[in-house]
Amino acid sequence: MLSTRFGVEIEFTGLTRNMAARAVEKVIGGCVSHAGTVYDTYEVHAQDGRVWKVMRDGSINCQRRESGRTYAANDLYSCELVTPILTYEADIETLQEVIRALRKAGGFANESCGIHIHLDGEGHTVKTVRNFLNLVYARQDLLYRALAFRPNRIRYCHKVEDELMTRLQESSPKTMEELENVWYAGYYGRRDQHYHQSRYHFINLHSFFHGHHTIELRGFNGTLHAGEVRSYIVLALALNHQALTLKSASTKKPQVENEKFAMRTWLNRIGFIGEEFRACREHLTKHLSGSAAWRHGRVA
Repeated sequence: MLSTRFGVEIEFTGLTRNMAARAVEKVIGGCVSHAGTVYDTYEVHAQDGRVWKVMRDGSINCQRRESGRTYAANDLYSCELVTPILTYEADIETLQEVIRALRKAGGFANESCGIHIHLDGEGHTVKTVRNFLNLVYARQDLLYRALAFRPNRIRYCHKVEDELMTRLQESSPKTMEELENVWYAGYYGRRDQHYHQSRYHFINLHSFFHGHHTIELRGFNGTLHAGEVRSYIVLALALNHQALTLKSASTKKPQVENEKFAMRTWLNRIGFIGEEFRACREHLTKHLSGSAAWRHGRVA
C-alpha cells in the first residue's frame, strides 16, 4: 500500500517564498537558488540531487502575522511547497520535519489554501482508473465531511459528477483513448492546456492524460500540521492500492447512520490497521459525528 511514489503540493502563507525556502533548507540541507519564472520560484537543491520548490500560487489570500495579529500581505507571501518525487518509507519523516519547520518559521494555512497529492500513474489500466473513480464517487460525501472540506474551495475541487459516472457506465471504455474521451466530454479547448477546467475535481485525471502521468487528489484543506498531512498521504496511497488490486469497485453509496463508525470501519478495510495508523484514523474521523466504536451508540 505504501510503495507507490507520490508528490505533494502544500499551499500556505505567513512567510515570503524566500523565507519558506530557507526553512526547507534547514531541514534537507543543500542550497537555495532563485529560479524566477512566472511563478517566482525558489528551489532548494538537496544533497541527494532532488529539488524542493516554493512557488507563487495566485489563488492564495496572502497574510502575515505579527504580535499575535493577522494582517493582509503582498504577493511575496503566496507560497506553494512542491515536493520532489517521494516514497513513504524513505521520505515521510523528512516531509513532516519540513512542514514543522515551515510552521515554526511563521507559516500557516488559511481558508484559501489547499493540498494536492499526486500519485504515480504507473501500473494503472482502464479498469484500475475506473476503480479509482468508483471508490471516490461512492465515498465522496463522507470524505468531504471527514476532511471538513471548506465550501469556498469548491470551485477548485468539485465532486465527481453523476454525469461522468453515467457516461462511463454507458460507454464502458476499453482503451485509454476511449476513457480519455469520456473524461473530457463536455469541455472545450485544447486538452493539453495545463489549467484545463476538468482538473478541478476531488480526483483529477487531467494530470494523468496530459500531465506527468499522475492521478491527483485535490480534496484536502491547507494545513501545516504534519500529522494531518501524513494522514492525507496515507489515505491517497490506500485508495490507490485499492484501485490497483480490486477486481471491481462499486459506485453504490452506502447509507451512513453513524459517520464516525462508518469512516473508521471503511479505513480499516482499506488498510488503516494497527497502531502505526492510529493517529491517521483519528485525524480522518475527528470532524465526524457519532461514535467510532459503536455503530448504534453505546449499550447501557
